[in-house]
Amino acid sequence: MKLKGKTAIVTGAAAGIGKASTELFASEGAHILAIDLDGGKLEHLASKITSSGGICLALRGDVSQSADVQNALNTAIGRFGKIDILFNNAGIVPAGKIDVTTEEQWDRAMAINVKSMYLFCHAIVPHFKEHGGGVILNTASATALRAVVDRACYTATKAAVVGLTKSMALDYVRDNIRVNCLCPGTVDTPSLSERLAAFPDPAEAKKNFIARQPMGRFGTAEEIALAALYLVSDESAFVTGVAFAIDGGLTI
Repeated sequence: MKLKGKTAIVTGAAAGIGKASTELFASEGAHILAIDLDGGKLEHLASKITSSGGICLALRGDVSQSADVQNALNTAIGRFGKIDILFNNAGIVPAGKIDVTTEEQWDRAMAINVKSMYLFCHAIVPHFKEHGGGVILNTASATALRAVVDRACYTATKAAVVGLTKSMALDYVRDNIRVNCLCPGTVDTPSLSERLAAFPDPAEAKKNFIARQPMGRFGTAEEIALAALYLVSDESAFVTGVAFAIDGGLTI
């Protein structure tokens, strides 16, 4: 029970890496506040965890809106007393080169992938300071470390996440606040399935996506969740400011 007695907020919790991490954190004893725009999937997840003996509150919310972010923190504190872990995982993957990326797409990606992390960190750091410390984990991407084609906007947002992570890690290390980020490669999630389905030839697109992974396969959400568990647990007590690549060799 690596997270016994701890409270964690997980954003983008309804599917993929967020869902797998929420389930794993709960199984390791954490009390979870899970937030996502998809309230139906979120309620199903919370019910599944609760029926297995875990504790998970489902909260539908938009992580790019400050009112929803503050509501998440207030709800978690009101129910559990304090917060120990923040996993900023919510994100979207806009495709395309910069000349075909619209201003609306750019702004939405920045709002969800970067601004949401600012909002949550801005709100939670004072709480962590008051209670002697805490852990922040952000989901970045291997593309922040190695560019791939047709992902200019996405790469820019995830590079921002890496920079924000390192800056916060240095700023708050004396406050006992650790800040790290995950840099996953291509992971087999519902989001990936939707993106592949949008190609004229989904089978060929999947083949090409796999080809860029030196291990010759996609990662799984459960594999990323295990890395997340390490980085939010006391096992990584000497780790901060790290951009942890878990990418099947993509960034070699």
